[in-house]
Amino acid sequence: MYFLFETCQMVSRKIDLVYGGGSIGLMGLVSQAVHDGGRHVIGIIPKTLMPRELTGETVGEVRAVADMHQRKAEMAKHSDAFIALPGGYGTLEELLEVITWAQLGIHDKPVGLLNVDGYYNSLLSFIDKAVEEGFISPTAREIIVSEPTAKELVKKLEEYAPCHESVASKLCWEMERTG
Repeated sequence: MYFLFETCQMVSRKIDLVYGGGSIGLMGLVSQAVHDGGRHVIGIIPKTLMPRELTGETVGEVRAVADMHQRKAEMAKHSDAFIALPGGYGTLEELLEVITWAQLGIHDKPVGLLNVDGYYNSLLSFIDKAVEEGFISPTAREIIVSEPTAKELVKKLEEYAPCHESVASKLCWEMERTG
């Protein structure tokens, strides 16, 4: 499989994995390959998703959290970069949130799209149209790094320099809980 071959980039470059914690589907395969390659794997999963997303034996460290908001905050806290593989609604939601966080200055970590066989071409065209129409600034467009292979994407992410247009610097996205 292409994705398992590409996972070797993580192992060979000594990159650990922080992901949503499931043991099924594409990310289940990727997490297993990264773990089998000797890298540290942290899966962060909401307790309510555990029966649906965890089947069989888990790999690496699994951290249960209360909800999706806490999951994303924990994943961001433990990550040095974000990479979206081809996926569905959940992938898009998480991707757009970390892009927004970068635009707001909540983080300055690179955000990458593994654009296998042009999977994200339509999304990138939409974003380019939003730039053209003035809804996204050209500088904010540079938040997203896209490449068709893991080797090229990791290289670009390593060279990434954050844009300096954010409206705030290092905002905290976790609201204080009052009880």
